[in-house]
Amino acid sequence: MLNNIGLPGLLLIAIVVLVLFGRGKISSLMGEVGKGITSFKKGINEGEEEIKNVENVDGADLPKHTDLGTHPETDKTADKGAS
Repeated sequence: MLNNIGLPGLLLIAIVVLVLFGRGKISSLMGEVGKGITSFKKGINEGEEEIKNVENVDGADLPKHTDLGTHPETDKTADKGAS
């Protein structure tokens, strides 16, 4: 269905949208879309930096966890079961 639109169909759709919403409304909408894309890219970059920072930690400050997935400082039952 959408495979047969072509360039003339897309131009017609663009003209109809422009007439219905007006140039000001469309430009403000595109500005908001641009801000959203910029914010998304910034979030992706911050997430990648955070992952790199976590990978660079040598592990000396991190708590040691048991095989059961419990923290030995807060769950003493893991030690009792191993004895």
